[in-house]
Amino acid sequence: QVQLVESGGGLVQAGGSLRLSCAASARFFSIYTMGWYRQAPGKQRELVATITSVSSTNYADSVKSRFTISRDNAKNTVYLQMNSLKPDDTAVYYCNGYRSSGTSYWAWGQGTQVTVSS
Repeated sequence: QVQLVESGGGLVQAGGSLRLSCAASARFFSIYTMGWYRQAPGKQRELVATITSVSSTNYADSVKSRFTISRDNAKNTVYLQMNSLKPDDTAVYYCNGYRSSGTSYWAWGQGTQVTVSS
């Protein structure tokens, strides 16, 4: 069973930055496309960014140019650098393996809370 452990969230003022980390216990981590997701109160979980095995990236329009996803395969870790944060970015952030069908590979971790104050 793959374990996903997200960290790095917190309370930040609008315009600030945070860097999230997600450690995955998956074997052959490097072959998986990884994604960062978020879920705001009362809303469905949404995909924020993905990174392929060759580090090709893709972003939701709402975060493009503000967020950067990266990975360190030696550490089985994926990162999300979040800059110019807005109150609308407030959510619990999760990572998971991403399938092109839109489903995730593994059970969800506990996530990390990001709160952006105005």
